[in-house]
Amino acid sequence: MSDQDKTQDTEEVTAEAAQAGDVKDGDVEAREDAEAMAAEQDPAADVARLEQQLAEVQKSLDEADLRAQAEIQNVRRRAERDVASAHKFAVEKFAGDILSVADSLERGLATMPGDDDTFKAAREGVELTLKVLLDTFQKHNIEQIDPKDASFDPEQHEAMTMVPMPGVAANTVIEVLEKGYTLNGRLIRPARVVVAKGE
Repeated sequence: MSDQDKTQDTEEVTAEAAQAGDVKDGDVEAREDAEAMAAEQDPAADVARLEQQLAEVQKSLDEADLRAQAEIQNVRRRAERDVASAHKFAVEKFAGDILSVADSLERGLATMPGDDDTFKAAREGVELTLKVLLDTFQKHNIEQIDPKDASFDPEQHEAMTMVPMPGVAANTVIEVLEKGYTLNGRLIRPARVVVAKGE
């Protein structure tokens, strides 16, 4: 067999193989087209699939909406709490500064003898001024802490010193050097006290 005949046989075999491959590829394409047409011919399946997808999207939107509403409620509550706290304690710095006026009036009263007629008018004036100031404090929820003869409370009292005191229970406040104050229940200044030491 000549080289020319061999080449011709090889070309024929290659052409047949290529033709066989085309047929197989054509079968696959035809099958895919048939499946696509079958899917197009079953609109109920498409509708069911789309409804399921829509339900899933709606569910995720509802969950996101609930989360957003809960977050808005939390922010609103936090803001209301902050505003209420700001209103409640807005005068805290002012109250802390004006406490020294009450202290000065009380110290002034302590230096005036109650039985001396010379100081009677001055004493009455200072007592009246102090009463007006304490009434104003009370109007604005500033309460005085006067713990004389009470048990020492480290949350509201500051012990300046401890002294031995026979006949008095340990940790009893025996003297108030400076009264304490609270604003709406919050301590703005502890009472400075002398506490009895145990025997």
